[in-house]
Amino acid sequence: MADDLAYLLERKPRASLGFFPTPFTRLDRLSDMLKVDLWIKRDDFTGMNLFGGNKIRKLEYLLGDALASGCDTVFTYGATQSNHAMQTVAACRRLGLNPILYLNTYVKPDPNDVRSNMLLDRVFGAEMHILESRPGESEADTEERCFDLGKAHAARLESQGHGCCDIPLGGASPIGSAGFIGGALELTRQCTDGGVDPSFIFCATGTGGTLAGLTAGYRALGSKARIIGVAVSDKNSEYETKCSNLANASLAWLGSDVKLDASDFTVERGYFQPGYEKPNFAATEAIRLLARTEGLIADPVYTGKAFAGMLGWIRSGGAPMGSTLVFWHTGGATALFAESAIVGDLSSEI
Repeated sequence: MADDLAYLLERKPRASLGFFPTPFTRLDRLSDMLKVDLWIKRDDFTGMNLFGGNKIRKLEYLLGDALASGCDTVFTYGATQSNHAMQTVAACRRLGLNPILYLNTYVKPDPNDVRSNMLLDRVFGAEMHILESRPGESEADTEERCFDLGKAHAARLESQGHGCCDIPLGGASPIGSAGFIGGALELTRQCTDGGVDPSFIFCATGTGGTLAGLTAGYRALGSKARIIGVAVSDKNSEYETKCSNLANASLAWLGSDVKLDASDFTVERGYFQPGYEKPNFAATEAIRLLARTEGLIADPVYTGKAFAGMLGWIRSGGAPMGSTLVFWHTGGATALFAESAIVGDLSSEI
């Protein structure tokens, strides 16, 4: 099965951006403390620069497809501190593509104190359009305005002879999720080589592309490992169906006949509150625990909440004592240097 999946992945256009395979190591001190066998997949080391993260896996296929289609300009979307947007800009610069961002303000930035991913977007020279929510407008409405403005902008450029690629939030598309089907194959090989047989794999989930790809990859490989996505924002009851549809579309794009349904997806919804880019106590404590036992850093937007969710499963018995778990570290440490409303209480002396 692994060879068949590798063959399907190798047939598709792919830009060379990341450093693979990313490290896979055991968290010895936390394993002893929690009475489980705990491992970490270090996709914060994906590259292509110091501030890399999991989106590079998606961008290798997304931008490989864009280049194969003759595109010279790339549009994408997200919050002002979006990891995906920043990594898209960096990857575009590496490949000679022109990046254009339409960003919405979950947390309003200070124009006189530009930080974190927004600072990096400026260093990379991205064209940025920042939209604030109008009175009475929901976050989803603001995002929709970003998409509409981006499409109109792309249409103008295409009328002038440019080829434009439109990448959705988080790179969550059938092409993007293929990167994490490949990630599942990569981790499976590392586990086989190291004699590790995980029962649970935890990751943060936002737009769903990472969770869809990992779950699709593991099901295509015939694995019984349970993939658990810890939500970093509010998810309605249709989210599992959305993820299964995305997984099936990605598998179909590769040429696989494997099919998933909503029951293949487990989403932990108890750790995102009070909302996206808004810190909480459980995530803050999880970040401190990982830092003070293993010397590793998680972030308050994604990996801190995901790590908190995994700890909750372990402590409640959802992941039984002695079980083998993998935490998929998706990166995002730049959020630690973002606005104080995102960082929360991490700087307090506790």
